[in-house]
Amino acid sequence: MTSQRLALFDLDHTLLPLDSDHQWAEFLAKSGRAGDPVQALARNEDLMNRYNAGDLTAEQAAEFMLGLLAAHPPHLLAAWHEEYMQRVIRPAMTAQALALVQQHLAAGDLCAIVTATNSFVTAPIARAFGVPTLIATEPEYLAGRYTGKIHGTPSFKHGKVLRVNTWLATLNRSLKDFHESYFYSDSINDLPLLEVVTHPIVTNPSPSLLKVAQERNWPVLNIFASLADHKS
Repeated sequence: MTSQRLALFDLDHTLLPLDSDHQWAEFLAKSGRAGDPVQALARNEDLMNRYNAGDLTAEQAAEFMLGLLAAHPPHLLAAWHEEYMQRVIRPAMTAQALALVQQHLAAGDLCAIVTATNSFVTAPIARAFGVPTLIATEPEYLAGRYTGKIHGTPSFKHGKVLRVNTWLATLNRSLKDFHESYFYSDSINDLPLLEVVTHPIVTNPSPSLLKVAQERNWPVLNIFASLADHKS
């Protein structure tokens, strides 16, 4: 059994006080890059509400979110994402969230961000946090374009557990090899992965996850409590 610890982080509303997928779609919609702005914003809001209610499949989210990638050539998407990072993401990266990640990195823990949001949106964010491994929903990419479909198993609900296990297997490790494993998350959708680590840490929780945490006596961490735009 390795003495190294495992530290896994959800991203949206956990390390960031926002949903990066939702904000990316909103960023595109408001700038007229997602079709009719009114329709795109309404669709985006509906998906967010269904996700928060735990009533959204990865495929339903992908139809809209990955469709935004399929609609444009990669060079434009890359340029827009730089603008998105500058305007939306970097200002939302708090000292508290950066310190939490750095605490685990400095301790030599094996760290990964495990998010349902697609890797196009989240890979630059993971790099900005300094986390070396990203486990995200992978958008299919063929012949130089995104297709709008998911490649492989989406990193969502039980899929997060499968994807973490698959990643660890490439390192010739498994969850049971770690005497201590941590997962930080805000969402009831992440209950499957929270249940298989030794240290589930409910972070900036949604009301439904907070109820579970109180019933199970899980620790609750609120790192955005002082932010005016914090959403539970």
